[in-house]
Amino acid sequence: MPDHDVIVVGAGPVGLLAACLLLQKGLDVVVCEKHSGQDPRTRAIGIHPPGLRALDEAGIGEKVRAEALALRGGDVLSRGRMLASVDFADDRRIMILPQRRTGTLLRERLVRLDSDALRLGCSAISARDEGDFARLTVEIGGSHAELTASLIVAADGVRSPLREGLDVPWRAGAGAATYAMLDVPDASAVDRARLHCEPGGLVECFPLTDGTRRWVAREADGPLGDVDAFRAAIRGRTGVDLQVPPGARPVVFRAAQHRADRAVLGRIVLLGDAAHEVSPIGGQGMNLGWVAAQRLAHAIGDLGGTGAPDLREVERRNARTARKVQRRAHFYMSMGAPAEGARLGARERLIRTLGSPPLRGRMAAMITMARL
Repeated sequence: MPDHDVIVVGAGPVGLLAACLLLQKGLDVVVCEKHSGQDPRTRAIGIHPPGLRALDEAGIGEKVRAEALALRGGDVLSRGRMLASVDFADDRRIMILPQRRTGTLLRERLVRLDSDALRLGCSAISARDEGDFARLTVEIGGSHAELTASLIVAADGVRSPLREGLDVPWRAGAGAATYAMLDVPDASAVDRARLHCEPGGLVECFPLTDGTRRWVAREADGPLGDVDAFRAAIRGRTGVDLQVPPGARPVVFRAAQHRADRAVLGRIVLLGDAAHEVSPIGGQGMNLGWVAAQRLAHAIGDLGGTGAPDLREVERRNARTARKVQRRAHFYMSMGAPAEGARLGARERLIRTLGSPPLRGRMAAMITMARL
């Protein structure tokens, strides 16, 4: 008999959601997380309607709604002119809540479901399908140990050691760019997003829950990791002179897109960023991972038999969704590239067209990078 029904590797938002949903099905689940504390980095903030439905199913949707800022709409500008403006329907609003807080709520829910489920400082080394069960080798306190389960869910991120150890090809897709972001106090912050598709490159501006705004700028002429360079880029592209607190520094990240050739390998499943990397702007990767986790939880039945669960349809559906989101992300990332002359004019005309009533849903997707 395996030690557990399911072992989830990774206590990020996708792994935690998957574990909560599986525990609610009455399964014996443990979560192995190599870090002892929460991830302190600035991460995703956007929770889309499909992601919120998944959080509802996990039992924390109401808490998220109570704490989040509901984005009312967004505006697209270029060279000081409003190109398009979109208001979101009440049932299609994007909820803004920092990933750190969403992760905390998911951890608290996990502990309420099973106080022994989360194992911190437990680093996954390798996974192997043994036919009747799967085996996970872990490192705990400097020593190696082995755990077995009917199913191993690898939610261990873009650089997934388990995926690499299983020799699953990691295919690059179209769409890549480098961005810098910084959260800046803004007493006038309102519940709308702004998207500046400027000649020098994209600038995004999202309100947060604590009276600040998140500014995201695409690197073009040079790196923006220095606060002075970041402020100069924002000022040059939008005319806004950011008042940055002392000691604050932009976070630089590379938005790239990849897909694993396979996400289901017998009794081992790749989930979230381990299965597909998507441009993170707008929280796409986190929400895509939640939808995939929800599908996985719905598909898993009785794990007590000798055969591996048939998850081929889940794999196909998740792969289709990931391809769709990546294609859309590539298009919208291209809209934020530096442009001038005829190319810039054509882009502005296209944005105005997308903002017209028949196509306004596509403009909403551009502002939030949201539709799964």
